[in-house]
Amino acid sequence: MANQNPNQTSAGTNVQKVRQQNAQSQGGAGQFGTEFASETNAQEVRRQNQQSQANKGQGNS
Repeated sequence: MANQNPNQTSAGTNVQKVRQQNAQSQGGAGQFGTEFASETNAQEVRRQNQQSQANKGQGNS
């Protein structure tokens, strides 16, 4: 039984609808990621990482 509608899969999924939802989802994910990136102080994270490495070295000696 061949599928006659090119915008639907054999399971009945509307391909155009899925593409639209994916595009909307990616747009939202970008905004979400940007929100968190703007709250991150990269220099502070680097300092904390260096401190953590220094503490590891002290514990092993």
